[in-house]
Amino acid sequence: MKNILRTLAITGVVALLFVPFTAGTPEYSKKENKQCLYCHTAVGKPDLNDVGKYYKEHHTLEGYREKRP
Repeated sequence: MKNILRTLAITGVVALLFVPFTAGTPEYSKKENKQCLYCHTAVGKPDLNDVGKYYKEHHTLEGYREKRP
């Protein structure tokens, strides 16, 4: 019984360590009605493009103007 509880405790701690990596992204995507690649350089990567950096600073996409080449 102790082994089962110990295994569950370890699994729970490991799961909690990964929560910060999964929290946030789907909520922002739903809030702004945009795909992840609108703000990120690649799927699953935390690197932000210019839109993502603007969003990080202002917490909204209102007022963002795309840079023209």
